[in-house]
Amino acid sequence: MTTYITEGLDYEDMEGQIEPILSVDEYAAKMGKDKDIITLSFTVNSEQAGKDVVNWFERGYDWVLDASLSEGEIEVGKYLVFVEMNRRSSGPRRIVELLTDLKTLTGLKPSDWIITIDGEEYDADEKVLHQIMILNPNEYKAEADEEEEELNEMRKSAGLEPKLIYTTGSPDTLLKDYISKAGL
Repeated sequence: MTTYITEGLDYEDMEGQIEPILSVDEYAAKMGKDKDIITLSFTVNSEQAGKDVVNWFERGYDWVLDASLSEGEIEVGKYLVFVEMNRRSSGPRRIVELLTDLKTLTGLKPSDWIITIDGEEYDADEKVLHQIMILNPNEYKAEADEEEEELNEMRKSAGLEPKLIYTTGSPDTLLKDYISKAGL
């Protein structure tokens, strides 16, 4: 007979193990397209702490699509934890909920955290996050297209070929449309 020892996390078991800086959308989504997924990341001070908190996120929140630990250290003894959720208007509320719940493990209040979005720092305030985060997948796509257009202008200035931007349909769909319109 095999016995398993399962140990839960107790009050403030992660004290001093999690750095209170939460990055939003700094890394690409693993579970889908960036326009559909909000990716959160923060640093933990040991691999075991990372594994424990990943397990805590995956078991504790049905709206967490995925939680994972970086494959290797980002610095000696430091790892990244990633949390993914759907890009919806509930995102800021859920981020503050995660930070509020982490207080039981870390002793850190939401006000102790810094949220970084596009290199800017913000308080863990639901209203503030709601104003600055892209919460609609269509808006995220539009902003990505605008950024690509700006890059294309730089490419043209540098004498490089611009990258094609597909705003509707897939490249195959567009190609088929052009071929049919050309009568080929």
